[in-house]
Amino acid sequence: MMTGTGLDRLSSLMERFRVQADLFHAGPLCGVTHFADRPSQGFLHVMRRGTMEVTHSADSGAPLRLSVEEPSLLFYPRPLAHDFHNAPTEGSDFSCATLEFDGGARHPLARALPPVVVLPLARVAGLEHTLALLFAETEQLRCGRRLLANRLFEVLLLQLLRWLLDHPAQAQLPTGLLTGLAHAQLAKTLVALHERPGEAWSLERMASNAGMSRSAFAAAFKAHVGETPADYLASWRLAIAQTQLRQGQSVKSIAEQLGYGSAAALSRLFTQKLGVSPRAWMNQPAGPANSASSPPKKTLKSIGLVQ
Repeated sequence: MMTGTGLDRLSSLMERFRVQADLFHAGPLCGVTHFADRPSQGFLHVMRRGTMEVTHSADSGAPLRLSVEEPSLLFYPRPLAHDFHNAPTEGSDFSCATLEFDGGARHPLARALPPVVVLPLARVAGLEHTLALLFAETEQLRCGRRLLANRLFEVLLLQLLRWLLDHPAQAQLPTGLLTGLAHAQLAKTLVALHERPGEAWSLERMASNAGMSRSAFAAAFKAHVGETPADYLASWRLAIAQTQLRQGQSVKSIAEQLGYGSAAALSRLFTQKLGVSPRAWMNQPAGPANSASSPPKKTLKSIGLVQ
């Protein structure tokens, strides 16, 4: 797989759709700890010491059971209930944060990633420096501790995403945005679409931006991203429009920014993709607003590892 070296594949994406971390646990865990699924919320766990079993429900899309035998990152990009099982005698040591994805399940990364990513810390070059700062902050109470720890978790997330982009096959990423960004030529066009979604993007112009013929570009895009270039651009514009609607911008203003000739044209995109108009989407009970979520409640029971 070709990689997009020399190209910043993440900044425009993460600036448009932010992820905010919130530290909620630092220290040992023992017995069973349950992490509930909450709207728009993911998790990033750092297991510093110990071993454990992780379990998921049968309908979650994640493995029913995972064994984590070495210090690792465990990343949940979408709401997904999970349980950690730690033997009391082992005293596993954790730092844990919730991740609030702008747009919730509509966040492009939340849609593009597998349900859970487990990555040993030793595999990611440079991670030790961030972790040293994080552990120094979580081990004692100092002014600004939570704020600094939150930012460090966001740095960890970016480092994890970098690793995934550089190792798509090893990470076994599903076909989608990240596998497209991992392709050197397609990444050029994807970054351009992310940075300038309102420009007039014909298939010919997208292919030229990638340095490919139209037919080769269309075939490669479909194979690596999982949809046609036109469908991806429409979905990207729709995601931006949803974010801007939540921020109070008018349909007319958003349509102009995204290259549509009128508010009616943007409304047609909503109807085509979502089955409702922008106004109707805004009025849906569970629609546009990110649900505010408190950190998960932990249930600790010293029952040891599940056999």
